[in-house]
Amino acid sequence: MIPARYAHILFGLMLSGMMSFVVSGISTFVTLGLVSDFIVQWLGGWLPSWAVAFPTVLFVAPLARRFVAALTIKDE
Repeated sequence: MIPARYAHILFGLMLSGMMSFVVSGISTFVTLGLVSDFIVQWLGGWLPSWAVAFPTVLFVAPLARRFVAALTIKDE
């Protein structure tokens, strides 16, 4: 098991992987249509996207949390 102190990194890895998977699939479909090598093209686009998405999520998530905190009020 992974220690809890690394939960934010694991969360970022999972979130960026899933989101980039979906977005690259949609982009591949819109660009190429349902071609015979769709899966190969999709995975070829997804892996580099994930390599960019993962560090981006780790950097952007704390900023997003701050923005959300500034735009919301605590429930009483």
